[in-house]
Amino acid sequence: MSNIRRKKSAQFGSNSRLPTPSSTLVRNTKHRLAGIWLVLGLGTFGLVLRLFWLQIIDAPRLQRIARERQSITVTPFVPRRTIVDRANNQVAIDRPSYTIYAHPIKFGEVLFGKGLPRNGNRVGITPLDMAQRLAPILECSPQDLLKKFQQRKTGVRIGSDLGEDVKSRIKALKLEGIDIVQGELDYTRSYPQGDMMAEVLGYLDWEHKAQSGVESSQSLLLERKLTRYQLTKTGKGKILPDRVTPDYLHTDDLQLGLTVDLRLQRAARKALVDKMKEWNTRRGTVIVMDADTGALRSLVVEPTYDPNHYDKAVQNYSKIVGKERAPTLLQNSAVSDLYEPGSTFKPIAVAIALENKVIAPNTTFYDDGIVTVGKYNIRNSDKKGNGEISIAQILQHSSNVGMVKMMQRLKPDVYYNWLQHIGLGQKSGIDLPLEGRGEIRSRKEFIASPIYPANAAFGQGFSLTPIQLVTLIGSIANGGRLVTPHVVEGLFDSTGVRKDKPALPEPRQIFSATNAQAVLEMMETVVTTGSGVKAQIPGYRIAGKTGTSQKAVRGGYGQDDKKITSFVGILPVNGQHRYVVFAAVDEPKGKEKAFGSNVAAPIVKSVMESLILLDGIPPSDSSQVKPQPKVKE
Repeated sequence: MSNIRRKKSAQFGSNSRLPTPSSTLVRNTKHRLAGIWLVLGLGTFGLVLRLFWLQIIDAPRLQRIARERQSITVTPFVPRRTIVDRANNQVAIDRPSYTIYAHPIKFGEVLFGKGLPRNGNRVGITPLDMAQRLAPILECSPQDLLKKFQQRKTGVRIGSDLGEDVKSRIKALKLEGIDIVQGELDYTRSYPQGDMMAEVLGYLDWEHKAQSGVESSQSLLLERKLTRYQLTKTGKGKILPDRVTPDYLHTDDLQLGLTVDLRLQRAARKALVDKMKEWNTRRGTVIVMDADTGALRSLVVEPTYDPNHYDKAVQNYSKIVGKERAPTLLQNSAVSDLYEPGSTFKPIAVAIALENKVIAPNTTFYDDGIVTVGKYNIRNSDKKGNGEISIAQILQHSSNVGMVKMMQRLKPDVYYNWLQHIGLGQKSGIDLPLEGRGEIRSRKEFIASPIYPANAAFGQGFSLTPIQLVTLIGSIANGGRLVTPHVVEGLFDSTGVRKDKPALPEPRQIFSATNAQAVLEMMETVVTTGSGVKAQIPGYRIAGKTGTSQKAVRGGYGQDDKKITSFVGILPVNGQHRYVVFAAVDEPKGKEKAFGSNVAAPIVKSVMESLILLDGIPPSDSSQVKPQPKVKE
């Protein structure tokens, strides 16, 4: 036993002890705790690092994403500005439009009456019966509606772009299976006066895009500024009302004012249409212009169309001229179409001769009924001579021979310079689209042959638009100034205060006031004793000039039915504020021969009578004035 103890003592040492199980467990536990703390430390560090990244480094990107998800950018629909006439009558306005859907499977009618339930009694309706009830309101045939009902059992669109009146009439029928829907952007341009001002207003197509008239030329004034709004929404997409700004649905109250008077427009159209029916004619126009300012009080073109249903006019014209040309017939021919003015240009030629001092107001010429120019013979329209006649008598009798002899005193190149000076071959600058540019021969061609200056003396061989002729005659009425014709007065607020006025060029002096007055007095004799007697109004001094211009056909003249009869008048001769009234009728056909004197002059007289009543123009001799009926409002 003692030997064994000595061996163990030698193996472990005299002071050594044997390991115990509890010390090993403690050591392992410490290692585990160190590992756990290390993991927790690393995790905490990672979380802190991640938070630092999210809160500091990546915060701008996350904030941007949050804003995008919590907000919505909205551009609210802004109605187009209203257009009003000179008397503040609405002639064009944006109104809500509706789409009508039919659900044939649910067709029915709710009856109300004595003995029936308070909520009414539902009765079924056949598709045919429904079609017959809706067709008159939707302006289509019952057969067309019935075909649509047979397409499907529900969700059949049977009408779109329908107005408030259509909606009210359908609702009044108390029908079931019919839905009337208005979208957020469902607005249509409405023209309350129908076709009365189509040539001035133009129209908007089905895409709400302007196609002609002031709707097109004045788009910048008619379209309100579009503003984008940033609104806040909930997680479900609902917009928070407390975040909507007060000006979200605000629009200005400005409206576009026109110079045109709806009452005069109505009177002028009636006078023109009545005369066109009498003479079985195809086209005509009436223009009334304030000679001092160039403001158009009336601009009528026939045939016209209803801008509320412009598509129907296009369809009708398509049958005549084809689909491609049909929309062009909706243009304003008084502004876009060229014609040879004929004798209505003679006062302008007289003014040119006076300016160049080749004649005086008392100069006379011998009119033997014919004058030879080169190899051509030029005659008066009646094939008769007038003997020795003054300048005023040349205009009274509309003597072609007298005009040719007068303008032969002026050198052709000087005459050509003056034709350019007064604006031939140029545009008038009217604020309506698609204005035609007048046409005149080149200087070289005009000077090369004496027949061209001779023809120009009585309004042949060049072309212009009706509106250009009116502005030229306006220079005779206003003391020799060439003004810019226009139909836009400016933007006005709801109180009538003008906020924006279009900038117009300064009037250009083309004739002296003395010579303009001399020609004006000559034109007055045309109405008192000459070819314009049918434009006379008792008690009023009126100047005017008739015109019967042949239309060039295949490079020549001579077809008696191919002509334009016209008359241009100035009222009042003795007033400081004068108006130019023009009427033209294309290819009139009647029992008697058509001239400007018996076709167009009566139209101008009728329009002037309405103008006198509307503006209260006083007579020069009240003893001759007859009571006139009131103009219809």
